[in-house]
Amino acid sequence: MVVLAELEFSTSDLSQVRFAVSPMWEIAPSFRLLTSGTAHPIHRPWADQVRPRMVAAGLDQGWLCELIPPTGGYVPDFLNPAPAGPAPTPAAERDAIGASPTDRVRQDLDHLARHQGNLGPRLRALRNDPQGLLAKVTEEIETYWELALAPYWARIRAVLDADILYRARLAAEHGTGHLLNDLHTALSWDGNALRMARRKQPLTRTTAGTGLLLIPSAFTGPGLRTRTTPPDPPQLAYPARGVGSLWTKRPVPRTDTLSAVLGRSRTLLLTELEIPASTTQLAHRTGLSPAGVSQYLTALRNAGLVSAHRAGRSVLYARTTAAATLLQAASA
Repeated sequence: MVVLAELEFSTSDLSQVRFAVSPMWEIAPSFRLLTSGTAHPIHRPWADQVRPRMVAAGLDQGWLCELIPPTGGYVPDFLNPAPAGPAPTPAAERDAIGASPTDRVRQDLDHLARHQGNLGPRLRALRNDPQGLLAKVTEEIETYWELALAPYWARIRAVLDADILYRARLAAEHGTGHLLNDLHTALSWDGNALRMARRKQPLTRTTAGTGLLLIPSAFTGPGLRTRTTPPDPPQLAYPARGVGSLWTKRPVPRTDTLSAVLGRSRTLLLTELEIPASTTQLAHRTGLSPAGVSQYLTALRNAGLVSAHRAGRSVLYARTTAAATLLQAASA
C-alpha cells in the first residue's frame, strides 16, 4: 500500500478520538448519486423513489447542483461543519452552515473553482455575498433533507448506530489502534500515526487540527471522505457496516397481535410504511378512504409511531424507530 498521507497522534489526540452521526455528511454523496444518473447497486431502490421527487422540486437545477458536482471531486468544506456532539440534528447543522464565516465560504468556493475551472453566476453571487445568500443554500438543503433523507432516516440511523456500537466494542476490547486499523483498507495505524493511502494532499496536525472525528456514512461509497479545516478536528467519513442490506425488503411482520391493540387499519398502515408514502398512495395501496388514512395517520403520528415530511405539495409519512421496534416485538 502506497502511503500518501500520515497524521501523527499525541496522547492528547488519541484521547480526543470520537464518533458522530452527521446528517449533513449524507447530503453531498446522496445528492451526487441522484444527479449522476447511474444505477447504484445498493441504493437503487432509494434512488428510484427519491429522484422523481427531487426533479419535481427543481433541486436538479438549484444551489446544490452547482455546489456538489455530479462527477465527483471537491465539495466545499462549509457544507460539512464539524458535528458539535455525537448526533447533531439536521437543523443544528444547517444553522452551522448558515453561520459559516465569510472568509471560509470564499476560500472554499475558490477551491471549487480551481477544481471545476470556473464558477457559475449563482456561485459567483454567493462568493460576493455569503451572508446574504447562505440562507438560500440552507433552505434548499432543508428541502432536500425532507424529501430525500428524512423519511428514511430511522432506517439509515439504525445502520450508523450499529456501526458505532461495533467500533466502540472493538476499541474497548482491543484498543484504539485496532479500531483505526479496522476502519478501512486504505487506513493503517503504526502506533504513532494514521496512514492514509490514495490521499493526494499531505495531512499534518498543523493543517488538520487536534483529535479525530470518525463519521460512519451510508452514502459515502467504498472510499473515504475527509475534511481538514483547523481549528476543527479532522473529520473522516467512512462506509458504515451493514449498508449493503439497508434497502433489502424485510419480511412482512405478523400483525394479528398488534391489530388487537392498535386496530386493523392502523396496523395495516404501519406495515405499508416499509416505504415512505403519501396519504393518497396509502389509500390506493390499502383500499382505505383518503379521509380514513389521514385520520389514522394523525393518531399514529401523535403516538410517535409515524413521522411526516414535506415533499413539494405532498407530505410523506414514514415509520419511526419506535414503530419498527413495535412491529418487531409483535412478530417475535
